[in-house]
Amino acid sequence: MNGVFNGCEKLDIKEKFEAEALDCVHEMDAINHFVGMYPIASGGVIEKAFSPFLLSMLGVMIVSFMVFNPRVRLGVMGVGFVGVAAWMYMTYYGNDGLKYQSNDYLAAMVTSLGLGQEEEGEELSPIIAQLKKSLTESGESSMVSAEQVRQTVEQAGQASLSEALAKLHSGSGVAKTAKSLKEILAEAKQSGEAGKELNIHILKGAYEADKARGLTDMDEWNGSGHQMVFWHYDKSLGRWFNNPDEIGPLVATMKTAGTVVFWGLIGAMLLLMWGARKNSGPVFWLMIIVPALLPVFFIVEYASWLWWYGHSLNDMGAFTLKPFMPTVFGQGKVAQFSTHSYPHIGFGYLMAVSVLSALAALLRRKQLRDEQGLS
Repeated sequence: MNGVFNGCEKLDIKEKFEAEALDCVHEMDAINHFVGMYPIASGGVIEKAFSPFLLSMLGVMIVSFMVFNPRVRLGVMGVGFVGVAAWMYMTYYGNDGLKYQSNDYLAAMVTSLGLGQEEEGEELSPIIAQLKKSLTESGESSMVSAEQVRQTVEQAGQASLSEALAKLHSGSGVAKTAKSLKEILAEAKQSGEAGKELNIHILKGAYEADKARGLTDMDEWNGSGHQMVFWHYDKSLGRWFNNPDEIGPLVATMKTAGTVVFWGLIGAMLLLMWGARKNSGPVFWLMIIVPALLPVFFIVEYASWLWWYGHSLNDMGAFTLKPFMPTVFGQGKVAQFSTHSYPHIGFGYLMAVSVLSALAALLRRKQLRDEQGLS
């Protein structure tokens, strides 16, 4: 709900030894960009940022539904919603609000920045060779030679592949005073910090490095969720394909969406409190119907973003693929690559909440009918 995380485990077998597990999130970003796909962090921007508040709000709704007395229910719901709203405001708009955000969310944002290899064009040739071979064999690629790959990159206004990949840090012409991501990561590792403090340290360092480059008009770092979300989104979109004319409108749209979601949640809380005044009515039943449908909402959201990734391929990709729909469930294929999409334990939790919420709704319905029969 709050990020995409590394599912690769460290190999310790006779044929191959790894000192640490492969960072598959970073590897997938590196591979996908060759066919014009935006980084993983470009999807679900608002949903991930607001997921702690959305889930907490659903928790308050479930607990409130369990309370039969309307007056007591209003009190429970009021205290819960005020707490969630205050937490949401401090995190999203307040200075240093990131310290109130989920650590897993912050860790995912740090991971999506990359490891710094792209700055010097490290470890790129093997990936290019494998992709060129696979895509050419599949017939999905319009590239048939290394020279054509180089020409495609140069059409994007870059002199070399390593220079194109240096767009991880918002384009070419990086000022000497700006720290590289490798330097930021090394300093953070030596700082002695851990967990949330470490992740905020890295995000702040990357933000200030971008500001030092002077490529965009950036405010001083204030540590708010609002500031970090849209800087990070802008950076993710421009990581491989730094086209301000395309990125600007996307960022502006997401900023509007963030404001709408923030105030929309406040409005939804007020509406639910109005509906909680009595044990009947459509709004009253929304308190339990919405949690019961959470798995459906998640699948729709997940499928929608997969569609967006497959139908928003950038023309600056080194290889050409037709728009496609990634597999939502099961095994699929893109060119010569197999794709796998299966639910993990988290989706099992959602299903458990859904089933229990449905049972609670049936029990409450029976209770209300019995009460009406007695009266």
